[in-house]
Amino acid sequence: YNECMAQMFFLMTFAGTECALLAVMAYDRYAAICEPLRYTQLMSKWVRVPLATASWVWGVIDSAIHTALVTDLAFCGDVKIHHIFCDVPPILKIACSDTYINEMALHTASIFVGLCPFLLVVISYVFILSSILEIRSNSGRRKTFSTCAAHLVTVIIFYGMINLNYNRPSAGYSLEVDTLVSTLYCIITPMLNPLIYSLRNKEVKGALQKILGTQEKEDAPPGKQ
Repeated sequence: YNECMAQMFFLMTFAGTECALLAVMAYDRYAAICEPLRYTQLMSKWVRVPLATASWVWGVIDSAIHTALVTDLAFCGDVKIHHIFCDVPPILKIACSDTYINEMALHTASIFVGLCPFLLVVISYVFILSSILEIRSNSGRRKTFSTCAAHLVTVIIFYGMINLNYNRPSAGYSLEVDTLVSTLYCIITPMLNPLIYSLRNKEVKGALQKILGTQEKEDAPPGKQ
């Protein structure tokens, strides 16, 4: 039981923190594209550190509330969580006591922890899109938009899946669907985060192209090498 609570606490912490970090990354995109001359000022050390710290505090507070509410639930008989890891929805599914407060807490958190950062992302991209449309050359537009593509894909996957997971009625719980949803927002999106920045680096791009080129030569038939 204690291990499950600890696992749920860290899972909720990372999920809440990811919501805030995606909003911070959208702001970084806004500063780079819309305010390039002031970028170093808008994203200085004195801005980045507080934003990162606030993101983690945001996630910890959200997780602590949900974990505390779950500890007040009663469980009957042989408790077995039908999921790949401990999370709030599957725990509420096996609880014997009333889970109304827990469900309302999830819906409320989805507004403050999920919707508010998402709106900040949307606002940032409204300004970004406006700046992109002002670029006259098509190549310039494509190059500028390409810097946002990976982040946009991550935002869509993460916010879409986490909203589906925590705002779904408990009666509609399905192990197969929940496993897929949880995998997308717990595993796939964190893996995409390094790519959002690293693939913009010329040295990383060069190394990746070199690795892919070497692999293609190794896989090619002997006569074509």
